[in-house]
Parts: sequence; C-alpha cells; structure tokens
Amino acid sequence: MPSLAGNTLHGNRFGQKKPEPTMTIEYDDKGKFYTDFITKVAVPSTIQTVTHRLRGVIHVRQDDRLKDELDLNEKFLAVTDAIIFGPDGQTLHSSKFLAIHRDQIVWVLPDSELNEAGEK
Repeated sequence: MPSLAGNTLHGNRFGQKKPEPTMTIEYDDKGKFYTDFITKVAVPSTIQTVTHRLRGVIHVRQDDRLKDELDLNEKFLAVTDAIIFGPDGQTLHSSKFLAIHRDQIVWVLPDSELNEAGEK
C-alpha cells in the first residue's frame, strides 16, 4: 500500500485513522455566533494586471465589499476558475486556482457591472 512519511491511505503508520475536522460554534451574550469557517461570497470579475487581462472569481467575506478584499494586507489575491487572456483576446491559460500578486493589479471590474451596462 502506498505511504508518505509513515502515513498510509487508511491512517498513520500505527493504523490509527486521522480525526475528521469538526466545526465549532460559539455564541456571545447577544446571540451572535462565531465559527471556524469564514463565509465568503463569490464575485465573478475581470482583472487587469500590468501585463494581462483575466476573468475569474474573487471570494469576498460576507458583508464586505470587493474593495475591502482588495485592500487586505496580503501579498496575493486568490482567484478561482481563472482564465488568462493574451493581447488579442485569445485564451492563454485557464486554471481552477490562481494567486495574483496584488502589486500587479491595475483594475478590477465585477462582472455584475458589465451585465448592468448591457455588455459582456
């Protein structure tokens, strides 16, 4: 059976199964609850970098704006279902996940703004 560093497909080298992750929920005095998971909203967007234009989905924390996600103090912005376009509009590459260095972003346009303008 294949193994990596003492772990097998069915457990560790001692035959013990790894515990399944569990979600904890805590409540405060006002009834607000807190969990280990962060709920995010998928925002399909077009992103222009210094060298390329791409389309993909940016995940924004619930009750935050897209701008709030862009302003986070992290080096990279996570984009899922990314499609990178060349200067002629042809698809150069597509990927389920792409991390874009935030310093390379020129502008971001949510696709919902394109739909409202009747474009796309």
